[in-house]
Amino acid sequence: MNDQRIILFRGMNTGGVRAPVGEQRTMAEAMGLKNPRTLQASGNLVVETDMATAALEAAVETEMSHRFDLKIVAMARTPEQWADLIAANPFQDEARAHPAKVVAMVMKDGIATGGLSAVQALCRDGEAIAWTSGVLYFWFPNGQGGSDVFKKATPKMLGMGTGRNWNTVLKLAEMVGADIAA
Repeated sequence: MNDQRIILFRGMNTGGVRAPVGEQRTMAEAMGLKNPRTLQASGNLVVETDMATAALEAAVETEMSHRFDLKIVAMARTPEQWADLIAANPFQDEARAHPAKVVAMVMKDGIATGGLSAVQALCRDGEAIAWTSGVLYFWFPNGQGGSDVFKKATPKMLGMGTGRNWNTVLKLAEMVGADIAA
């Protein structure tokens, strides 16, 4: 049985890291992943597979290296995990009112020791951060572009993860038919 997986790539199409979405879909098909679909050009791939999550992540990372000569970190989630991510958002009201200003950062292996307090110290002007079930949630009331959190929070500080604004989170949920409350 093939189950859907959302695969998030960290740093795709930033800083010169490029793998066109058409080529990502071709790569997925060559790997035997079914029904590959992409969302935007920022590292969002949805596939169907019976591979376990860790094996899928490793296989995709290896193939990205071989095919594109890119060291890309991949994080895969099931539709159920994605629905849980949405339900756990501590900034629900903010996400409904300003979805582009709420970010969910999916973490590869959890948050680094001291990472949450280090990033909380960077918060200014009503910004907030929360950690729940393998996801960091950010509220950027003035947008993330000018935020010290956005500029200074590095993988070394936080651990390896990749963020998506709430609009993208919801579009990915729709792509996999995740059971989410309205």
